[in-house]
Amino acid sequence: MSRRGSFDADTFYAALDATRIARGLTWKKVAGEAGVSASTFTRMAQGKRPDVDSLAALCMWSGLEADAYITPSAELAEPLAMISTFLRSDPHLSVEGATALDELLKAAYARMKKD
Repeated sequence: MSRRGSFDADTFYAALDATRIARGLTWKKVAGEAGVSASTFTRMAQGKRPDVDSLAALCMWSGLEADAYITPSAELAEPLAMISTFLRSDPHLSVEGATALDELLKAAYARMKKD
């Protein structure tokens, strides 16, 4: 069974289009406001996925959440990966602090993990 989820680029593009129409904007204007190239929308209209930086910019511009367009796999993400992500996104930790905690938790996890 696959552990990968999939991103529904077509539905995301449709949601962006609805947002664009509701705001009365052209795709060129959306590109300028979101900080992405206009060709991003051409590629998306052809069924291609946006690159990660464009996806982030478009989510910020639109208020859409990328998670809403991801079809999860049957299995959950590894807990250690989720913890690492949370640590690195914590605004109260420095990069060095998050890295140190991440390394500490990985070492403890490896030692205590059931085989």
